[in-house]
Amino acid sequence: MSDTINPAVVGSASIDDEKVSGQAPVSSSSRIETLDFIRGLAVMGILAANIVAFGQPFSAYMYPDAFLSETNDPSGWQWVAQFVLIDGKMRGLFTLLFGAGMVLFMDRVWAREGTRWLQFWRLALLAMFGLIHFFFIWMGDILFVYGVAGMVALLCLKWSAKTQFAVGLTGYCVSALLFAAAMTFPFAIAESSFGDAPGMEEAKAEMVAGIEPAISEYAAVDDAKLSGDYGAFLADRFENRATMPLLGLLQIGFETLPLMLVGMALYRMGFFSGGIGRRTLLIWGWVGLLLGGVLHLLIALYVQSTGFGFYGTMAAFIGWSFLPRLAMVIGLAAILIAYSPAWTGWLAQRIRAAGRAAFTNYLGTSIVMLFVMHGWGLGLYGQLDRPQLYLLTLAMCVLMLAWSKPWLDRFRYGPLEWLWRCLTYRTMFPLRR
Repeated sequence: MSDTINPAVVGSASIDDEKVSGQAPVSSSSRIETLDFIRGLAVMGILAANIVAFGQPFSAYMYPDAFLSETNDPSGWQWVAQFVLIDGKMRGLFTLLFGAGMVLFMDRVWAREGTRWLQFWRLALLAMFGLIHFFFIWMGDILFVYGVAGMVALLCLKWSAKTQFAVGLTGYCVSALLFAAAMTFPFAIAESSFGDAPGMEEAKAEMVAGIEPAISEYAAVDDAKLSGDYGAFLADRFENRATMPLLGLLQIGFETLPLMLVGMALYRMGFFSGGIGRRTLLIWGWVGLLLGGVLHLLIALYVQSTGFGFYGTMAAFIGWSFLPRLAMVIGLAAILIAYSPAWTGWLAQRIRAAGRAAFTNYLGTSIVMLFVMHGWGLGLYGQLDRPQLYLLTLAMCVLMLAWSKPWLDRFRYGPLEWLWRCLTYRTMFPLRR
């Protein structure tokens, strides 16, 4: 599953919600700006992770040979760079913020003597947005997973921070071991010397024979995108992939729910609000980022040495990078929290604005890509190589930075943020400042 959630940013509280939180080692406005800055960077990073799956078959997200065109990455170094620096890290950042945002939101609800039912309704709306996104726009949606996982996390809101952290970390590590074992087994049989052992011939043949059907599974989707037949595109979604969001719960939910709990715990420990000293944050940050980065690089170099096989790339993305990714996610969050308050220039202001409108930027990106890639639009699906896809990513990031601040100078919320807020409270809030 791609990083598209993913925008866990949508689980964060609004600015008004954050002002009533009880943590106060730093000012409320400083905390808000820090979280907005992280969200802004993460929503642009999400696009960098998803761009291959937007412009090429879904399988190409992990497996380079699934490209319909040349990749123009002959040695795979661009694949290595994206795997080490981007993939999974932005989703992880959003998930931590989502958990913290649930606490922030409920602080206000409880202060008004409300209950968790408001948060439950809010998450149900998020899941609904996710299903609309999946069926009508792009199947890389993660909002549905966030909505459902958030409902489960609601049951844990009143746990102590230590319990939330322990359960979240344990759940994450157990999931990492299960996924690593599950993904290593087919790789070992199909693409390592283990599969050449006596008695393994039939199993290896079955694994190898399964590669082509797995790649061509989305052939009907590819044809619909290339031809511009949106009706066929929708028919494939409803007839052949209606259960895919539920499968996403199995694939990503085992990562999402534990990270939400870790995010809740870290917020209550003061991680996001200045309760942890800057020196400690920097130590956590650089150790986690460097350690996780080195382990990611070793995994990527190994996959490169095996020729980017189908099962090898799957194992790297889904299994082997699970634990190193946690170190990088927490490390990156710590570094951004430590450094971002000092970043106040014009670019930083625009990044923060993109973060405040991250829900709109996330879904808006998918809508723009619908027009850019499909045959009834610009028809670029399957035509762009990796460098061209990254240039398109850069152009989209510039667009996010260009519109977000002028809009928020005039309006209180991003368009989708405002809609979600109105639906949550079933009240028409003023949009214009």
